[in-house]
Amino acid sequence: MTYTRPVARLVEEFKRLPGIGARTAQRLAFYLLSAPPEEARRLAEAIREAREKTFYCSVCGNYTDTDPCSICSDPRRDPSVICVVEMPRDVAAVERARCFRGVYHVLHGSLSPLDGIGPDRLRIQELLRRIEEGKVQEVILATSSTTEGEATALYLHRLLKPLGLKISRLAYGLPVGAEIELADEETISRALEGRREM
Repeated sequence: MTYTRPVARLVEEFKRLPGIGARTAQRLAFYLLSAPPEEARRLAEAIREAREKTFYCSVCGNYTDTDPCSICSDPRRDPSVICVVEMPRDVAAVERARCFRGVYHVLHGSLSPLDGIGPDRLRIQELLRRIEEGKVQEVILATSSTTEGEATALYLHRLLKPLGLKISRLAYGLPVGAEIELADEETISRALEGRREM
């Protein structure tokens, strides 16, 4: 289908977003064109404001609009427990569970030698500086279960273990409501390894 040049540009820009294919990009573009002008302006303003006013927390590396962020500056949080995650979106995922009351450290990626991402490209030195302050007692390695995430967790475990900290790893296994028969062998294996007494 041929579009006017501005519509084609809008569709192409939407297609650049993760998880947005050609049809969804077209649907979003036509929705905005048929919506009241104020709705398109609000969306454009929200994007502009988020880009201009959001930056990384100097302590944990999460997205914030205040420094330190609201989590790092919350006196109800336990600074002796740090949950290490790969990306800011992982902080949001853990926070949705509403069960973690410690603080975070965002690495901004995971080790991937094939992509040229070594330890120097991650926020590992910043993590070590936080630990040197002496308040940290436990580090939870909450990296993904991908090959890169596992390699990152193993690297951090080897690096941090000599410091005498408690180091834990998120348990992996069956999601709530999942059918065991549909789970793959690795998921079942991890669920058994991460089992706990009832």
